[in-house]
Amino acid sequence: MQELGLILAGLIVGSAVGATGVGGGSLMTPILILFCGIKPTIAVGTDLLYASLSKAFGVALHGRNGSVDWKIVMWLSAGSLPATAVTLLVLHHLRPGPSLDHLIQGVLAAAIIVTASFTLLQEPIRRWMGRHGVAVGDDALQRLQRPLTLLAGVLIGTLVTISSVGAGVIGMMILLLLYPRHEPVKLVGSDLAHAVLITGIAGLGHAGIGAVDYRMLGLLLVGALPGIWLGTRLGFRMSPLLLKRAVAGFLVFIGVTMAAKAWALAH
Repeated sequence: MQELGLILAGLIVGSAVGATGVGGGSLMTPILILFCGIKPTIAVGTDLLYASLSKAFGVALHGRNGSVDWKIVMWLSAGSLPATAVTLLVLHHLRPGPSLDHLIQGVLAAAIIVTASFTLLQEPIRRWMGRHGVAVGDDALQRLQRPLTLLAGVLIGTLVTISSVGAGVIGMMILLLLYPRHEPVKLVGSDLAHAVLITGIAGLGHAGIGAVDYRMLGLLLVGALPGIWLGTRLGFRMSPLLLKRAVAGFLVFIGVTMAAKAWALAH
């Protein structure tokens, strides 16, 4: 019965990602924890490899279309790779257990709520940027783009390694703010390429401490692949804004539930 539940989880998350581009770790990890009864450490480690594998196809398409800015990916990675390595060392020191589960659930709850907020704000910020063009301080922003991108990589690498959340919506939101002159499709491709890299490395690090269930990974992919196909077609027939709001509302519910559960475990 659990096998069917895992395939269904992959189908649901794949459909959400295909329809809205939102979901991934912010949905998969809490679904595994709250509804499938998977330990937080195993849920995060398995979801990281799931995210890397499921997004690799999208990166191949963006790379073929020339919609990846590899300089942005490089500067993000310059921050995220060291941050991931340091965070993995800390997690390796803690080892899977109650203390690590509490840490993961607390960070995961906060990251999910931030993701939900960014999901709702993404379109309004795009519209505002389109109406106002380049901001007055954009020259200063351009000078600071590289160091700010590196710092963004540090934040994303740390969040992703602990919770599996942050490489998608949060990363995209930061890039939209830092690179207002770039085409959105290039930012999506760059964010996706960085996400595949960082989730793959973090996932392998989690595998090194025994926090990946490969059988579960296979079942999730079995559900996710048709889910992405189904979600893509669903997205063409429904309002993208309505779908994103629905996903954001569900994320808020999950984030609050995760926060309450983490609080109860800590006390």
